[in-house]
Amino acid sequence: MRAGAPWAFSNEIVMSGGPKSFTPGTVVELLGDDGAALGTGYFNPKSLIAVRLLGPPGADIGVPFFVEKFARAKALRERFYDTPFYRLVHAEADGLPGLVIDRFGDTCVVQVTTAGMERLTLDMLEALDTVIAPTNVIMRNDTASRSLEGLDAYVRAAKGDAPPRLKIEENGVRYFADPSGGQKSGWYYDQRDNRAFMARLAKDARVLDAYCYSGGFGVLAAANGATEIVGIDSSESALALATAAAAENKVAERCTFMKSDVFETLEKFANQKRHFDVVICDPPPFAPSRKDVEAGARAYRKLARMASAIVAPGGFLMLASCSYNVSRERFAVECAAGIARNARGAALIRDAGAGADHPVHPQLPETAYLKALAYRLD
Repeated sequence: MRAGAPWAFSNEIVMSGGPKSFTPGTVVELLGDDGAALGTGYFNPKSLIAVRLLGPPGADIGVPFFVEKFARAKALRERFYDTPFYRLVHAEADGLPGLVIDRFGDTCVVQVTTAGMERLTLDMLEALDTVIAPTNVIMRNDTASRSLEGLDAYVRAAKGDAPPRLKIEENGVRYFADPSGGQKSGWYYDQRDNRAFMARLAKDARVLDAYCYSGGFGVLAAANGATEIVGIDSSESALALATAAAAENKVAERCTFMKSDVFETLEKFANQKRHFDVVICDPPPFAPSRKDVEAGARAYRKLARMASAIVAPGGFLMLASCSYNVSRERFAVECAAGIARNARGAALIRDAGAGADHPVHPQLPETAYLKALAYRLD
C-alpha cells in the first residue's frame, strides 16, 4: 500500500477493539503499523477487501471530492471521444472503487458494487448532476458481487426515467442498448477499438460474429463493406437490438442474427464445410472465479479449435476473454493450442485490451481484465 496499492485485505487489518463493530462502508483513515497515515478510504469488516482507498490522508469525502473526480474523468474521455458515449468512471482506475458509470448521451447508467460507495451514493449523484447534468440516471445495482458486501440488488431510476432502449453512437454507426434489462449497463464500450480493428478487415468479407450480443462487431463490419454477417447469441432480447441496429444503419439485408448455442453452431458449420473470411468470438467469462480457471482455460482452447476450423484460408480470427482470472499469457497459450489442433498456420496481428475509457490501475491487474487476440490464418 505504501507503493500505491489501493486495497487492504482483512487479514492485514488489526481488528481488535472498535473496527469489528464499524458499519460496513464507514469512511476511515488507514494507518501503517508504524502509525504513518496511508490514506482515506472506506471499511467493511465483513469483506475480504476490508479497506478501499479513496484519497490521501485527511481527504474530505463529500460532494466536492466527487465533483473533482468526475471532472477529471470527463476531461480524459473527451480527449479520445467527440461524442458523449463512453465509460465515464472505471472504478479504482479513476480513483473511485466500487463505482462504474457508463454515459449514453444524456443518460448515465450507474453501478455501485460496495457498501462504502453505497453509503456515498447521495453525494455521488449530486456531483454527477453538477458535472454531467444527465436527464436520466439509472442505478443498475443488480450485480452478483453486491451480495459479497451485504447489499441488496435493485434497478431503478435515480433521476428522470429508465427508457427501455437507448441509442448509441460508436465508430460512426448507431446501436441500441437496454439500460435496465441488458447485461451490465446494456452495452460493452470496452470492445470499441477492437470492433474498429476487425471492421477494417471486413470489406468484401463473410463475417461470423459469435456471441454477438446486440451486434457490436457485426453491424460495424457490415457498415464497413462486409458482404454477409451471421450473428449468433443465446439472448432473444439482445438479438432484437442487433436487428434494430442493422436496420438503423441500412445494412439489414446483409445481416442474419440467430438464437443458437455457439459451440453447436460452430460444429454444424464445420460439418457443412461452411467457411467465413472473418470469425469473431467474444464470449461471456468462461472463468468467473478462481476455481473455474482450469475449466475456463479448456473452454477457450475448445473455442479456438472450433472457430479456427471454419476460417477460410487467408482469413482472420479474433478471440476475446473478459475473465480476469485467466491471465493474458494463459489465454494466449490456450488460443494458440486450439488453433494448432487444426494444423493451421497462424500469425498474431493484434494483442489488445479495452479502450482508453477503461483505464487500468497499475497496481491492480484485475482492472486489465479484457484480452483480445486477432490472427491471420493460413
